[in-house]
Amino acid sequence: MKNIARRSAAGGLQSSTVLKPAALAVLIGVSGAALVHPAPLLAANYAFSSVQIEGLNAVDPGTVTSLLGIGRGETVSDGELNAAYQRLSGSGLFDKIELIPAGGTLIVRLTEFPIVNRINIEGNRVLKDPDLLAMIESKPRYVFNPATAEADADTIAAAYGASGRIAATVTPRIIRRANNSVDLVFEVVEGKNVEIERITFTGNRAFSDARLRRVVTSKQAGLLRFLVKVDTYDPGRVEFDKQVLKDFYASRGYPDFDAVAVTSELTNQEDGYYVTYEIREGQQFSFGEISAVSEVEGIDAAAYEGYAQVRSGATYNPDVLDRAVARMENALQKAGYGFVRVDPRVTRDERSGTLDIEFAIVRGARITVERIDIEGNETTLDRVIRTQFTVVEGDPFNPRAIRAAAERIRALGYFSNVDVRAREGSATDTVVVDVNVEEQGTGSFSAGASYALGEGVGFIGSFTETNFLGRGQYLKVELSAGLDLRTYAFSFAEPNLFGRDLSVGVNASYSERFWADDLFKSSDGYIKPFIQFPISELASFNLNAGVELSNIQNYTGDSAIMLAEAARERQIGATAGLGFTFDTRRNGLEEPTFAYLKVSGEVGGLGADNEYVRGKVVGNVTSTALNDDITLRATVEGGAIASIGSGPGTRITDRFRMSPQQVLGFATLGMGPRDLTATDEDALGGNFYTVAQLEADFPIGLPEEYGITGGLFMHTGSVWGLDNPGTVDDSFSLRASAGAALNWDSPLGPLRFYYAVPFVKESYDEERRFGVSISTGF
Repeated sequence: MKNIARRSAAGGLQSSTVLKPAALAVLIGVSGAALVHPAPLLAANYAFSSVQIEGLNAVDPGTVTSLLGIGRGETVSDGELNAAYQRLSGSGLFDKIELIPAGGTLIVRLTEFPIVNRINIEGNRVLKDPDLLAMIESKPRYVFNPATAEADADTIAAAYGASGRIAATVTPRIIRRANNSVDLVFEVVEGKNVEIERITFTGNRAFSDARLRRVVTSKQAGLLRFLVKVDTYDPGRVEFDKQVLKDFYASRGYPDFDAVAVTSELTNQEDGYYVTYEIREGQQFSFGEISAVSEVEGIDAAAYEGYAQVRSGATYNPDVLDRAVARMENALQKAGYGFVRVDPRVTRDERSGTLDIEFAIVRGARITVERIDIEGNETTLDRVIRTQFTVVEGDPFNPRAIRAAAERIRALGYFSNVDVRAREGSATDTVVVDVNVEEQGTGSFSAGASYALGEGVGFIGSFTETNFLGRGQYLKVELSAGLDLRTYAFSFAEPNLFGRDLSVGVNASYSERFWADDLFKSSDGYIKPFIQFPISELASFNLNAGVELSNIQNYTGDSAIMLAEAARERQIGATAGLGFTFDTRRNGLEEPTFAYLKVSGEVGGLGADNEYVRGKVVGNVTSTALNDDITLRATVEGGAIASIGSGPGTRITDRFRMSPQQVLGFATLGMGPRDLTATDEDALGGNFYTVAQLEADFPIGLPEEYGITGGLFMHTGSVWGLDNPGTVDDSFSLRASAGAALNWDSPLGPLRFYYAVPFVKESYDEERRFGVSISTGF
């Protein structure tokens, strides 16, 4: 077995071998290269009446003749003979080349490179054979070329370097076989994974190192380094983070930010890197005077200035500016001005720290979109990609709209790479938009454990496909099972019905729950088709209708109210509802404050004896303080249900049952109306509920890579109201709790360990002061 040259993931040769054409013989045995002819003091000329080719086995003689390029009887100089030699050498077909002038005959004596019989990779465990073999150029049954084998070794080493194993080495070797063939073997020594031990920043004043470490995608190695891969040193990711930092600072009013340099230094043990970003923040700016001017006759700028929606005094954000331009241009296009553009002109005032913006309406070039060509989508249908464009063939060409479409295609998550370019069409006033994509997997299967307050530990399995059959449709099937709860759920959605921003689909669910304290089993299910559509940039509206069922079984208690409700057995009825959602994050801007509001209402139980109307509202405002180090949240929610018709009223399966997540410190069904005359003091839920939460999360001095922060909270709420209270006190009674928490952004999901103390309560309430919960978001 012969070495060719060892390659390392860190780059370069790991031996002193210098690979020159004449030295290749040393690498594979007995090869060499020579030009043999007399060496006179003056240049010689030759005229060959014939060419004699020797040593061919697999290569066709015509190929050699073509590479020589020497005609019969043609006068050939030394330089031309040398050029013929170089062409033969450059073909990569021959191990040894000799050109021997013998009177009127040119003898071409060749030794072919061997044929690759088999390719093996040895010593690899982290990266698998199929993935590595797909990367290299050497192939079985092709001519072996040492230079290609070296390049392949570099490719494999680079793949290991990208995975953080920069100490990996790859040595290509050959084993000679019969019939001038060889086995090519790549011997891999993977080495240890090299992690980022520390990330620091210099030049930052506005934001702390801890805050900036949360911004970059590269992470320091932490406690669970064996589960986290973003702490692996990747030079490409480190460079990408320079742009991530630039975007972060720009969104917070620093247009002059510059990541000057990134220094990556190996630790003394050479098992990790210290990464240092040298940055220059620049001055922070806010929006100053906002105005609009028209340079196109017949267009009144004042009529379109309101579409900008840029507030003077707000922190400068280039994304806000881009969206303002897009809104104004869309309004102009709807008014019939297709070849008009909006040019934002910025005037800096360094002393006041403001940027005055003048939106100039100007006449654009009369260029139209000839066509949109899409390539690379083997599974995804063309129409899924085309729906992301606001322009079609024949529309005015708008570079801003094309860039926005490219971002929307990337945001789909269907493609690993998206390249959108415009080129001149068949005429000078047309363009062709080329879209090249590389698809990636969009389906996922997950299985694991879950934990919910009041429900304990459970197991969950789900299958999700975000691009079902390449149609851009969403499909999810989920199964979960615990000691007291089993749930089966199905969701399907078509996000762009008829190529419009109109989503239709169906949600279905069936669950069975065993209430150990309340001594009964409940089952609930529904099938609800829905339709959803935006009504503004930040708001959407949905309609749904379907069928639902509920049942109470095996009640073994002695509460008169529960006995009456259980006797009504299974109820199946129709339902119809609507909802409104407002979310400031829909604009895609990364802002320190966002607001969320969801209002829903439905009529249910139609055709059963539990007909009702129910409404619910949830609102949240989340903001950051002290340069984003502290997160503040305020949440309010409430709901009401009322029986309609002549039925016997709501059942516990219809009413609101306060969960421990809503007011920490109380158990499941731990507050609200309770039948104190029953042996088990059954909790009954209520027709009304309200909740208010104030929460703050903040760093507690631990390294950022641990993902652990502290928290303080105060919750208050109540559940009240029954249709048939009897002797039960169902009046409004406020509860409240306060406490502290440790929040852990674990690989299994965000967890919150809390201790809560109820300080406003009723004597019969059930408490749960300590617990672990899955952190929720909006």
